[in-house]
Amino acid sequence: MTIRVMLVDDQMLLRTGFRMVLAAQPDMEVVAEAGDGVEAIENLRSTAVDVVLMDVRMPKLDGVEATRRICAQPDAPKVLILTTFDLDEYAFSGLKAGASGFMLKDVPPSELLGAIRSVHSGDAVVAPSTTRRLLDRFSPLLPSGGKEPRHKAVEKLTDREREVMMLVAQGLSNGEIAARLVLSEATVKTHVGRILTKLNLRDRVQVVVLAYETGLVRAGGGGAV
Repeated sequence: MTIRVMLVDDQMLLRTGFRMVLAAQPDMEVVAEAGDGVEAIENLRSTAVDVVLMDVRMPKLDGVEATRRICAQPDAPKVLILTTFDLDEYAFSGLKAGASGFMLKDVPPSELLGAIRSVHSGDAVVAPSTTRRLLDRFSPLLPSGGKEPRHKAVEKLTDREREVMMLVAQGLSNGEIAARLVLSEATVKTHVGRILTKLNLRDRVQVVVLAYETGLVRAGGGGAV
């Protein structure tokens, strides 16, 4: 199955580089390009796209707002935010807007390709180490938390599901969570799936965001106490 990709970046040189990398893959095809968020949204009206590689700082409509509008549409494509270290604040906003992950623009081609495939298959692509780094950087912007989570939906979770959610929010992979809780990876995956369903979230990236916003986990990696 061919993954249909749209490149959204106001720098044509970057789009050219990404297009060359993707064109060499037998399972990928660049079906559209856009220089800003407005053009990206217009393209989606006439072109079927599976994954959008989205820059953040662009004219007319930035990548965060474009992501929000795209992800609000029925059967929306998955969005990967592309950023640089000095634009990390946009990455967090992009995740809140519905993106399935974010990557740095200087990511090795193999990692970019792997991320596109992962997002297309329904997974998130924020690596555990990157999750920790991102959330540590944004600790001043995140709620400090309280004795109980403030989001009512979290109360739908069982004790075990809440425990798994806390570990996901701390950046642990399914394998690491399984080892920590002495469970099988399949069982952890089932718990994560139930968490997504109960909280109406798209992927584990949004689990991380919600856990920190509700105070279930505090910035810095610890659980709310």
